[in-house]
Amino acid sequence: MTLEELEENEDDFSEEDERAIELYRQQRMAQWQASQIKNKFGEVVEISGQDYVQEVTKAGKDLWVILHLYKQGIPLCTLINQHLAALARKFKDIKFLKAISTTCIPNYPDKNLPTIFAYLDGEIRAQFIGPLVFGGMNLTQDELEWKLAEAGALKTELEENPRKQIQDQLMSSIRTTISSKRDSDSDDD
Repeated sequence: MTLEELEENEDDFSEEDERAIELYRQQRMAQWQASQIKNKFGEVVEISGQDYVQEVTKAGKDLWVILHLYKQGIPLCTLINQHLAALARKFKDIKFLKAISTTCIPNYPDKNLPTIFAYLDGEIRAQFIGPLVFGGMNLTQDELEWKLAEAGALKTELEENPRKQIQDQLMSSIRTTISSKRDSDSDDD
């Protein structure tokens, strides 16, 4: 029924109908409130060293916090910030933060950038340090999502590691080249 039809027929409802409608309304309200709690983030927030304790250590129970330490002018840091912004919109129940490395950790070496820490209940659960861990500038959003999922920080719908496919294709082409080279070597005998 439309809202107008409900209002017209309001007098025709029995007490049982009204209880059912009220129960349904309460269930929908509870679902809405749960979704509001679950979807309370949705963006990457910049923090400083002073914010760290409040935003990470005291973030809340059963709450994953992803912190990206970066520095302006490092292309891979910029790429990861872009990927994290997209992941924050996708996983709104996870708190995504970023901080210029030296504001959180004085004298943090640039060679360790980018760095991502994953926290649960204020305790570090995973860390990804340095450009090699991320595979360089070819890092895709799916690959970063997979890394965070492997750490337990998020539940992905990806069914397999997107990076693994690339490695498998590379290794199989190397194997094919080696085996065909051996075959041609034996033909020369």
